[in-house]
Amino acid sequence: MSPNPDDPEANAEQNELISLLSRQGVRAMFVTGAGEVEAQDEDVDSSARALALIDSAYLTSAELKKCVDDCADKGVPVIVMTPRRRVADLDENLRIADFIVSPVDPDELVVRAQHALRSDIPEQQDAEGVIRVGDLMIDPTSYEVTIAGTRIGLRFKEYELLRVLAESPGRVFNREALLSLVWGYDYFGGTRTVDVHIRRLRSKIEVSERTFIETIWNVGYRFSEI
Repeated sequence: MSPNPDDPEANAEQNELISLLSRQGVRAMFVTGAGEVEAQDEDVDSSARALALIDSAYLTSAELKKCVDDCADKGVPVIVMTPRRRVADLDENLRIADFIVSPVDPDELVVRAQHALRSDIPEQQDAEGVIRVGDLMIDPTSYEVTIAGTRIGLRFKEYELLRVLAESPGRVFNREALLSLVWGYDYFGGTRTVDVHIRRLRSKIEVSERTFIETIWNVGYRFSEI
């Protein structure tokens, strides 16, 4: 099944997602067919590495594999957008950086895109992976969190929640996005799980007057930029 290039609604959604990623410093393109990535790549600024978005809803399994392989052969990391009903059909051998369930949550897409580009360049991750905010330090290589040099004992989900928030300071995440990013698509618990873990996390890292995680009422949470 091939995409309909004349579908104005689909084109508008794609353009909106590309613009969103661009505002966050991520250069991305939608790829709908094998051989298309090279043509598109010539039309964009080469000062930053590109990311390919592929919507599997428009492609057969064979077409999807050809698109992914074409991108991978050219060193372009791929995020596949897939309807929830087709998640189980994704070939685990696909050479993709990540996938995201559609309809896409914009906050989740930005985080996954940034992570895909960092993961694809391990030497930069090693050099720049440590997150420092004031006296808070998060080391993704050792899964260690310290405040003013004192190690903070966190459970794995608490650590992952802190890392996701701290990697995008100032960005508001709704509970559904955090649940998906930290607990995964197969988790059937409610969003109350996020609130419980945020409360536990705060009790461990907010040992002074410094507030790292802010509550945005009726929306979700964000990591303070200050």
